[in-house]
Amino acid sequence: MLTVLVDYDSGNLHSAEKAFQRMAQETNAGEVLVSSKPEDVARADRIVLPGDGAFPACRRALGSYGGLFEAIEEAVTLRARPFLGICVGMQMMASWGREYQDTAGFDWIAGEVTHIAPKDPSLKVPHMGWNDLIIDTPHPVLAGISNGDHAYFVHSYQFHVTHAAERLAHVDYAGDITAVIGRDTMVGMQFHPEKSQATGLRLIGNFLTWKP
Repeated sequence: MLTVLVDYDSGNLHSAEKAFQRMAQETNAGEVLVSSKPEDVARADRIVLPGDGAFPACRRALGSYGGLFEAIEEAVTLRARPFLGICVGMQMMASWGREYQDTAGFDWIAGEVTHIAPKDPSLKVPHMGWNDLIIDTPHPVLAGISNGDHAYFVHSYQFHVTHAAERLAHVDYAGDITAVIGRDTMVGMQFHPEKSQATGLRLIGNFLTWKP
C-alpha cells in the first residue's frame, strides 16, 4: 500500500509527513511518500492533497506541475482511489473559490468557498485555533470521533456545500463553518489533522485504513 502526499510547493509538509508516517506504521498501512511526480500519484493507493495559502495561488501552483493534477483527477474520479484534501486542498474540491477572484475548483463537491463572516463582529478572521467538531453525517473516516472533539483551524475562507449530505462535520464560529466534507471515495478537512493531536491522528489512521 502506498499513500502519496502531493507536494506542489504549497506549504511545509514536514509535520504532515511525520503524522501520516506514524499512523501508517501504527495501522500497518504501508508506505507514505511525499512527491510531486505524476507517476507516483498514478501508482498510489491513497492520495493526500494539503494546501496552505490563497485558493487561486494554490490552484495555479497545482496546475503548473505538468500532468500532476491530471494524474490526481484520473486516480480519484476514474479509478476511485481514496482521496483526502487538507485545508486549501479541501477547498479546491469545490466548484468555485471566491478568494480575491473567481477561480474554478475541481468541482468534485458542489459548492463554493467564500470569506468567513461571523455573525458576532467581535470574532476575528482568520478563524484560528482549536474548535469543537459537530458531526453531521456519519462516515468511516470519522469513526471514534465524537461531538466536542477538538481540531486545529487556520483559515479565512469557508466551504459552503450545495448538498447538505456532503457536509460530514462542522464547527460553530458565530455561525456554522464546514469542517469535513465527503462523498464516494473523497473526503476533505478544513482543519489540519496533523496539528490536531489525538483527534487528528485518529482521523489520519481512519483514512489510511478506510476501504470505500
